[in-house]
Amino acid sequence: MIISCALVDDEPLALDLLETYVRKTPFLRLAGKYSSAIAAMKGLQEEPVDVLFLDIQMPELSGLEYSKMVNTDTRIIFTTAFGQYALDGYRVNALDYLLKPISYKDFLEAANKALNWFEMKEGTSNAGTPTHIEDDCIYVKSDYKLIQIKLRDILYVEGLKDYVKIYVENEPKAILSLMSMKMMEERLPSSHFIRVHRSFIVQKNKIKIIDRGRIVFGKEYIPVSDSYKQELQNYLNEKTM
Repeated sequence: MIISCALVDDEPLALDLLETYVRKTPFLRLAGKYSSAIAAMKGLQEEPVDVLFLDIQMPELSGLEYSKMVNTDTRIIFTTAFGQYALDGYRVNALDYLLKPISYKDFLEAANKALNWFEMKEGTSNAGTPTHIEDDCIYVKSDYKLIQIKLRDILYVEGLKDYVKIYVENEPKAILSLMSMKMMEERLPSSHFIRVHRSFIVQKNKIKIIDRGRIVFGKEYIPVSDSYKQELQNYLNEKTM
């Protein structure tokens, strides 16, 4: 898969370095580079890119401000010299965050994360929404391996910043994979899975016990946050006799 990208940075040297990195990465295609968010806004309005490498601290319009205006299908990877912006980056759903000076190793890791996201998205589009969960599965990357997981066997998914832990029935250890909870939520069919917390997605028919507002899986207690409580309650009301 080839994914298109654009670079936005008001520092010429940083912009040139990122361009060098892009051109040596086989699955990236450079669609444009811009010295300001204003210029990028004009250049990318008609032809959005898959990934935007975006500096945060820029005059006139900051990267954080511009990130909220880009096409919703574009993934953001922030680049900045200011570490305190990391949290703000994730609040606008950045795919990754690179701290300057950026090494090619760190750049490639972020680019691979973007590639993984778009491969997963394409797989979802091709597969469509599963009608029979018993017959469907997903493939996730873990420890340089591609692992098949049957949807019917998933108990719940836990989000850990850049990773997810997938807990599978009758498996002693969770499967750790580099992806976001948003990506995982988009891949799992909503007819069978429900998000109950910013860090947890559970399979509906695996919910056996709810104890004082928490879902019980063996010795583990899954919290249900207020923002997701009503959706879970609606599901339970349909099933309660």
